Amino acid sequence: MATAAVDTRHWTREEYEQLIEEGYFLPGERVELVDGVIYEMTQQKGYHSEGVTLVDYALRPILPDGVFVRVQMPLALGVDSEPEPDIAVVPGRPGDYSPNHPTTAELVVEVADSSIYHDRKRKGSLYARVGIPEFWILNLAKRHLEVYRKPRGGAYTSRTILRAGDTASPLSRPEAAIAIASLLPRR
Repeated sequence: MATAAVDTRHWTREEYEQLIEEGYFLPGERVELVDGVIYEMTQQKGYHSEGVTLVDYALRPILPDGVFVRVQMPLALGVDSEPEPDIAVVPGRPGDYSPNHPTTAELVVEVADSSIYHDRKRKGSLYARVGIPEFWILNLAKRHLEVYRKPRGGAYTSRTILRAGDTASPLSRPEAAIAIASLLPRR
């Protein structure tokens, strides 16, 4: 019996943006392009949304001049990736990225409940490969913050787990302290 080879379609960022422009996806459909694959993202539940809001609220007042926060907006990372991280701290000021998306970030934060594998393996690997110096995962299931730093060879070489009694400091503001407990939504 003969077998057929089954391949997946590898999409470029340009093709993906054209699909969006042509209305291929339903209004409100949440998708993102990571390493040439279009992933459908699950709908946000209140717990996830609250985690995003808490991280945003904690980061904004401590960031230095010259960077700003983008919430759930695309990053143009190479020819075949356009992820939409929950939080991205990018260089510049609001208005600097019209009509294009930022191509880098100083810090990316993903809030993960059911998406932990996708965030940690697929997106984390991408963020490391493009040289984003710092990547955080607010792990809602385990109620901790995973801090990844020192990207090298497509992976982060430093991983720290911080729990409710700990504090975190972004690389750009090492003197600032964010209480991990303040990032965790109430149960």
